[in-house]
Amino acid sequence: MPILEKIIISDFRNIALQELDFSPNINCISGNNGEGKTNLLDAVYYLSMTKSAFATSDRFNFRHGTTEFALSGSYRMENDSRSKISMKVTSKGDKKILRDDKSYQRISSHIGLIPIVMVSPSDISLVSESGEERRRFINSVLSQMDSAYLGNLQQYNRLLAQRNKLLKEPEPDRNLLEVIDMRMAALSVPIYQRRSSFVSELEPVIKEYYRAVSSGSEQVAVNYESDLDDIPASELAGRTMEADLACRFTTKGIHRDDLNFSMNGWPIRKYGSQGQQKSFLVALKFAQYEIMKNAYGFPPILLLDDIFDKLDMERISNLLKMVSGKDFGQIFITDSNKVRLSGIVDSITSDRTYYDTREGTFTKVGKELTTE
Repeated sequence: MPILEKIIISDFRNIALQELDFSPNINCISGNNGEGKTNLLDAVYYLSMTKSAFATSDRFNFRHGTTEFALSGSYRMENDSRSKISMKVTSKGDKKILRDDKSYQRISSHIGLIPIVMVSPSDISLVSESGEERRRFINSVLSQMDSAYLGNLQQYNRLLAQRNKLLKEPEPDRNLLEVIDMRMAALSVPIYQRRSSFVSELEPVIKEYYRAVSSGSEQVAVNYESDLDDIPASELAGRTMEADLACRFTTKGIHRDDLNFSMNGWPIRKYGSQGQQKSFLVALKFAQYEIMKNAYGFPPILLLDDIFDKLDMERISNLLKMVSGKDFGQIFITDSNKVRLSGIVDSITSDRTYYDTREGTFTKVGKELTTE
């Protein structure tokens, strides 16, 4: 399984230049809010996914006053081989990614090489915001595990953009629309089927983790909702053509799929407490981790950003038991509470690395410094 042994970060967010080495087991990053803990985790995430876990545009990742950033990671791969992943992004929109000093023909070919799962406070958007966030979640998981899914999704999105552009013309070419619709329908079916099977696999695992995290009796559920539930892909565009022409965009299709999160039959967004929502999101991400681990045959890198925020001590204790009782791989944990972090981690393993964070600078410290 891939283990990140060293990272070099240059001009990424508030990090000017840092070279850090890591434990293959647990790595703890402490410091006050706004000092750069999350930025370090995002740099690790970027090396796997070729994009930020948070920013929708790379322009938000440049350190203030700079026009490019660079990341480099040294990994121990399977059979103890080594691999170096490096990338540079410029303000002009250039993005170059290398593996062992060789460029990828397509950036998307890199996704899935180093599987990764991130749990962060921003996950609340999966509950509170639009279906776009939940589609982004399911796409990020399946794109890592299934290259065919990623390829189909990219083709579908290109056709969707072409179709929407065509619909905005004063007199759209209906013959061209029909050709695009046929191609989109053919791509929709395997995407729909893969999403459906994934959610079926995901739901029972979420229930297991939610019981462990919450110590509650609530029954949680996840349902996949798609226009293709009721209308075959081959008929969808024909049925909505007039509405699409009137609205001047594609009103139905898999690009509008959604996940419905419920608790005791009611939407979690409306009826779940803050603690229940947090517990559900932790369960969702750990279920993702479990499924990816089973698919790959080894555990992904796990990033836990302020995971203990808003969880009471009982839930933290339950989460700790889950972590220590499972076959986890390399883990990165951030927390502003040094005492809590060291107490939790020291009860799991003696193989850990501690870093203190201040204004984008990371200082490796001994255990004795973490409990001051």
